[in-house]
Order: sequence, then C-alpha cells, then structure tokens
Amino acid sequence: MNLNADFDQRVVIKPADYQWVPSPVAGVTRMMFDRIGDEIARATSLVRYDPNSEFPEHQHGGGEEVLVVEGEFADEHGSYPAGTYIRNPIGTRHSPRVGPGGAVIFVKLHQFDQGDTEQKAINTRRGEWLPGLVDGLQVLPLHEFASPRGAEHVALVQWAPNSRFNEHGHFGGEEIFVLEGRLHDEHGAYPAGSWIRSPHQSRHQPYTREQGALIYVKTGHIMPGFSRFLS
Repeated sequence: MNLNADFDQRVVIKPADYQWVPSPVAGVTRMMFDRIGDEIARATSLVRYDPNSEFPEHQHGGGEEVLVVEGEFADEHGSYPAGTYIRNPIGTRHSPRVGPGGAVIFVKLHQFDQGDTEQKAINTRRGEWLPGLVDGLQVLPLHEFASPRGAEHVALVQWAPNSRFNEHGHFGGEEIFVLEGRLHDEHGAYPAGSWIRSPHQSRHQPYTREQGALIYVKTGHIMPGFSRFLS
C-alpha cells in the first residue's frame, strides 16, 4: 500500500476525513495518515484501542514513536497516560495493552535512523515548557537527532489565543498534529485531530484565534528527494 507517499506534496487530513480501518487484531483500529508498505510499513497513523484490548508482542524493526492522545496506554515496561511521548528505537520489543478506558495513540513506525538509539518516555503534562520565539508561544522539546539526511526536531507547542508566528520556510519539511484547539494559517483552519504534512521549503504563517492550540510538531525529517529515497 502507498498512501500519501509523495513527500513533495502537502497533505492535510481533518477529523471529518477520518476513515477508521480494522487492524489484524480484534479491538484495534487505525486511521492512516501516510503509509508505504503492507502490514509491516513505514506509517503514520492514529491507533484506537478498545477497552481491555491487547496487541501481540512485536519488534520495532524501524523504530516506533508514540504520543498518547486519549486514555492510558501500557506495556510490560509501564503505563503511559494521555500526554506521554514515547520513543522505542530499532530492535526494541513490547506487548501493548490498555485497560477499561481504552486509548488513542498517534504513532509513527519505521522512521528511525539507525543511529537514533535513545529510548524514552516523557510525561508532557509534567514537562518544563520554554518560551517560544514569539509572544504567546511555549515550547516543550521532546527529541532531536542529526544525521547526514538532516536534523530532526520534535516538540509540543502551546499557542495562547490570538497568537501569530512569523512567516517561515520548512527546511526539511514540517509535520503537525493538532492536539487541542484550532490552528490557522493562510491556507485554512485546522481543528483538533488535524494532521498537516508540509514538504521541504514550503512556507506558511500560522496563527490562532480565540481558542488557542496545542500541537505536536516535527521538522527536518523530509529532505529533498525523500520519496525517491524511500522507493
């Protein structure tokens, strides 16, 4: 399967566009944002676990990045409430499960560099937020890694109501998942649950209105020719 596999194109998916599909495991469904491959794939998705569901033990052949969006996610290593950011590098293993409340996670699979070996679980609700580059923004850095293909940065960004960022270009692309509120730019409005992937050297000027916003943002991971590199 190739879904939104041209990384030179901008892609926007909003909750009204969601199409949940069953996984091979009962009680686990997926909303696919992009995907290259079949069951073992380079993929970005929302994964919804029904109450008291489990996923079989598996190895992360290309690494796994998770942000718990709703509920509480767990495995044999611990429990991770909503707001937890998890990185499981290449070669790690686990057996996910959830309790009676179920869970929804934002997950990126098979997207780790071989040299990116840091395993972590960060409770962002207890994180140390830093001032942003403009008034009204706060940033919680989550991860960074530099390789010959570029410098990847991951963070949460909290936008106060009626905040505006400078117009800027995305060297190495930008990926956003809106967690709370509503983000805007000159191209449209993005409510909570929206996923935006912008290619290398694209530009925009984001802002918020009365709701403000909380977003997951990753930059620097979509370099020129990225689609050809994956093919």
